[in-house]
Amino acid sequence: MKIGDLAKRTGLSTHTLRYYERIGLLPYADRDRSGQRDFDASILTWIAFLGRLKTTGMPIRDMLRYAALRDEGEATGPARQQMLEIHREQVRTQIAELQECLLVLDTKIAGYAGGEQRTKENDARPNTSRKPLRSRPAGPVTH
Repeated sequence: MKIGDLAKRTGLSTHTLRYYERIGLLPYADRDRSGQRDFDASILTWIAFLGRLKTTGMPIRDMLRYAALRDEGEATGPARQQMLEIHREQVRTQIAELQECLLVLDTKIAGYAGGEQRTKENDARPNTSRKPLRSRPAGPVTH
């Protein structure tokens, strides 16, 4: 598969694919008679895996280390497993932090929705208060 086809199928640019090949994330592709890269279809699974690692925040240096271990063969299985287990814990921590952030956002949004309802209710109610609102003093406040 030519690099343009690979780019279309993966959603990565040809520039990114060449960069990944140059730094060692992708194995060097075979070349056809005209010298163009000719990728095997099996590269799609590897690229999808790299995309997941990237999405979960794994730094390129760690992806490179994983790729190098992978290239060394089956004997590196335990080291690769350990890398993925450590990364999984980092992802779980990140998910927990994001869930906390989502809860804060949901609470804020619900507060605005409740505030909108309170505002509508107050607009419909006549102002029976005889006291004018006090403004803040212009100068600094001292206590």
